[in-house]
Amino acid sequence: MRDLFLPISAQPRIDQLLEYAARAEESSYDRVWLAETWGRDAVTTLASIAARTDTVGLGTSISSVYSRSPALLGQTAATLHEVSGGRFRLGLGVSTPQLVERWHGIQYNKPFRRLRESLEVIRQVLSGETVSYDGDVIDVSGFRLRFEPPSPPPAIDVAAMGPKSLELAGRFADGYHTHMVTLEGIEESFAGLRKGTELGNRSTNDVQVTVEVPCCALDNRERARELLRHHFAFYVGAMGVVYRDHLIRQGYATEAEEIARLWADGDRDAAMAVISDDLLANLGVAGAPEEARQMLHQWESANPVDRVAVLFPVRATRDDIIGTIDALAPNP
Repeated sequence: MRDLFLPISAQPRIDQLLEYAARAEESSYDRVWLAETWGRDAVTTLASIAARTDTVGLGTSISSVYSRSPALLGQTAATLHEVSGGRFRLGLGVSTPQLVERWHGIQYNKPFRRLRESLEVIRQVLSGETVSYDGDVIDVSGFRLRFEPPSPPPAIDVAAMGPKSLELAGRFADGYHTHMVTLEGIEESFAGLRKGTELGNRSTNDVQVTVEVPCCALDNRERARELLRHHFAFYVGAMGVVYRDHLIRQGYATEAEEIARLWADGDRDAAMAVISDDLLANLGVAGAPEEARQMLHQWESANPVDRVAVLFPVRATRDDIIGTIDALAPNP
């Protein structure tokens, strides 16, 4: 299955996000995902998309368990599931210390425990029963939805890159999302997921695996490749240690540390130059349309990937985004 990850970078107008979602539906993408970072909030935007579309699935990838309480996340999931006619899927994650503490002013403590407990509370909320939960980091008592809970409830996915979060996804979540995973190491990287399913007495088939693949498919092949190089350098250099460490775990310690150093020094071009052609092809999809379609098929064929989400480089313009949506559409 092929999904679309709406642009992470803030768009000039919300109408552009609605346009991309409508185009995804017309082009037979299965689902559109929206992150919550420094752009528009996901709830308002997805509700607007639900009103403008009829069939395409909707989801958060990812909502932070720090920026909203688990009770509110449960309310939000139930409401978006209702307004979309059962098309919503909730994606949760722990974000990063930099974003949580600097942007939201909340202490970043016991992230994986908070993620697990949030997931458990949200499931209680979505059941429609009165919530009674006494956890290590979350206590909820007496909360209950004041409307009919969704039946069936929306699925809950977890964002994961490291071993602990992968294990948590395998044990407790309906799905798992990852970003900055390499094509050559994709199967090996899921060892933690398999361990989690075993601990939870589950099958790996119980957990939907979604890989977010940064993509740029343009007639101007070199522009597509430059945009993707910048995207990876930005994530490794500017988004805290999470993505750098994930690349290191996959065997690219030298490159990850050099990119981070050069980016911190303000030498963006040199940081981008560290990303070789081989590494670029191993991390994402960039090139002319036909070339990019063939590359994306490799990701879709990788085991145990259930679906890929086409994700745009952070500096992509509207024309770059529209061109890539059309070029990589399931039914162009």
